[in-house]
Amino acid sequence: MTIAPRRLGDFLGTWDLDRRIVQSDGQTARFSGQARWTPQGQGALHTETGQLTLDRHPPMQAERRYRWGADLTVWFEDGRFFHRVPPQGGRSDHWCDPDQYDAAYEFDDWPVFRVTWQVRGPRKDYTMTSLYRPLAAARP
Repeated sequence: MTIAPRRLGDFLGTWDLDRRIVQSDGQTARFSGQARWTPQGQGALHTETGQLTLDRHPPMQAERRYRWGADLTVWFEDGRFFHRVPPQGGRSDHWCDPDQYDAAYEFDDWPVFRVTWQVRGPRKDYTMTSLYRPLAAARP
């Protein structure tokens, strides 16, 4: 099966976001909210807002922002390079000394897509899976 390459314009808009984080010791967390890609200059601002629930803790509001380039490069809000999204899905990575972040982008069911990060190192050890659904498709 050939997957059409994704372009920045494919992501623009608002998506439902469901994320599950599983620590190596079995503890879990869940983020439920929305992701929004808004055009900004030649790229887009990617904002995630929602509720983060950790094992045995009350839910809390959470927000994160990234900057996306037209070439699908992703940058932290402070301007540091993060990684590049593979246009047809696949692997990407990020070294954040001393931890390694390995991503897998799955675009097989576009416009629904999944991103899984495997994080390993002396400070972090978890798997984070995020499922994105276009807002219109997420509601019956």
